[in-house]
Amino acid sequence: MRHSGLLHVDIEQVENVKDITPYQVVLLGSAVYMGQWRDEATDFLKRHTQELAQRSVWLFSSGPIGQGDPKTLMKGWVFPEALQPIADQIKPRDIMLFHGKLERDWLNIFEKAAIKFVNSPTGDSRDWNMIRQWASGIAEVLVPA
Repeated sequence: MRHSGLLHVDIEQVENVKDITPYQVVLLGSAVYMGQWRDEATDFLKRHTQELAQRSVWLFSSGPIGQGDPKTLMKGWVFPEALQPIADQIKPRDIMLFHGKLERDWLNIFEKAAIKFVNSPTGDSRDWNMIRQWASGIAEVLVPA
């Protein structure tokens, strides 16, 4: 979206954004850990629910590792169930689930044991073409040809 030159795009960590007044559009996403968004993204979503409901919003999650459709890998999961009532208030234009990245070096000893126990794959499964296609679709909505 940034490379198109047609949109002004700010990319920020949610913990650095205190005020969303300057933004007409928000794309908000989080890595997924054990079926939940990261605390920072969850807190942002809760703190700005009313303001987000007045904007065009797209939500995404980055989670499953491995080959195949991310939704299938997550057994139909697309978005944290506990956050769905907030999403229902915001009425996002889309909620997307992408493959994720999990590096063994990032994990503590308990997390390493857990992924070994469930035989979870590690590595970078992100599908950049899928991500670019999704972002291009949003850009087309925002800047019609």
